[in-house]
Amino acid sequence: MGGGDASANPRLRTAILAAKSANMPSTNVERAVKKGTGELEGVNYEEITYEAYGPGGTALLIEVVTDNRNRTVGEIRHMISKNNGNLGETGSVAYMFQRRGVITVPAKGIDEDSLMLAALDAGAEDVKLDDDSFIVTTPTDQLENVRTALTGAGITVESAEIQQIPQNLIPVDGSGARAIIKLMDALEDHDDVQHVWSNFDIPDELMANL
Repeated sequence: MGGGDASANPRLRTAILAAKSANMPSTNVERAVKKGTGELEGVNYEEITYEAYGPGGTALLIEVVTDNRNRTVGEIRHMISKNNGNLGETGSVAYMFQRRGVITVPAKGIDEDSLMLAALDAGAEDVKLDDDSFIVTTPTDQLENVRTALTGAGITVESAEIQQIPQNLIPVDGSGARAIIKLMDALEDHDDVQHVWSNFDIPDELMANL
């Protein structure tokens, strides 16, 4: 979506930067871009978002890239039903999430006031400290502007990506917690799945033992 020219496609540019930060070889990046734009013969990929209900009343958004829609939806539906959930209709859970740009900045050596000033001036919505990192939230169309402004100010950006942020969290414990974690792991291991978001909230002490 948006074409294969990273200079004219902010979303693609963000994805390439994330790939490089994970040490993905340039040849792999180039091949992935060509697959996405349909330049490779016999390959036609499409991007689909599935919505689902998970264990304990949780909601799931599952983003996939596939060359075979029927195969992928069958496999996703099987994994979800096997783990006490069910695939939903379009729009069934998407309203529970907000699509936002999320930038992670290592907190070590960073002055919070300076970071906040640089981020908000560039179009960010919020800056929060989360353990050892600052989380900068932006509108989706301002993600690249804010990332560029921060790096230009000499601030290290660990990651910058579009995420689906849940508006409210659903408390889950006991068998429900184990089931949602098992389902999340299974989905994330699927070759076609790019991202999985959910709105579950598991107590820290329970999460440490799962």
